[in-house]
Amino acid sequence: MNHKPNLILIVGPTAVGKTEVSIQLAERFNGEIVSADSRLFYRGMDIGTAKPTSEEQARVPHHLIDIANPDEILSLAVFQQKAREAIADIRTRNKLPFLVGGTGQYIRAVTQGWVPPKVKPNEQLRDELTKQKDENGIYWLHENLKRLDPAAAEKIDPRNVRRTIRALEVIMTTGKKFSEQRGQGESPYRLITIGLTRPR
Repeated sequence: MNHKPNLILIVGPTAVGKTEVSIQLAERFNGEIVSADSRLFYRGMDIGTAKPTSEEQARVPHHLIDIANPDEILSLAVFQQKAREAIADIRTRNKLPFLVGGTGQYIRAVTQGWVPPKVKPNEQLRDELTKQKDENGIYWLHENLKRLDPAAAEKIDPRNVRRTIRALEVIMTTGKKFSEQRGQGESPYRLITIGLTRPR
């Protein structure tokens, strides 16, 4: 018998309708929503991100939206911890948690039992990498990641500077590839997945 807690996972590309579907389902089944879209974590990033409006957020409680400033790096490990804390908090109130988003690594970190690298932030190194990015461009930064860890570079969008810097930070701190430092355990949840797509 599966005694794992239920977690409803709603995934799909940006602007496919995840917000409205998740709100309607959460309203119907007494749920709350945990965002797994990395762009929604940051305050002020409201354009082109399909961030739920204040009216939409008033219909159903939302978690992990506008929790960091744009100049902060919210690592995979920090997100995983915050998401699992939010899910546990929702369950203490006998409500159904919905994990909604479009950032694959963040979703898998929560649902697949990933164990992210335990490397503390190195502000001096981050500042140096940011300076190099400003001088040489974001693609130069990503090319360096590709040289050091092709597998990690393949999974990280070159435009996602925060994740590129975090991967380089882990590599340069530990001397090991970022992609090889992430373990995987058993999922702590009984997943019910709803995937949304656009008609072709």
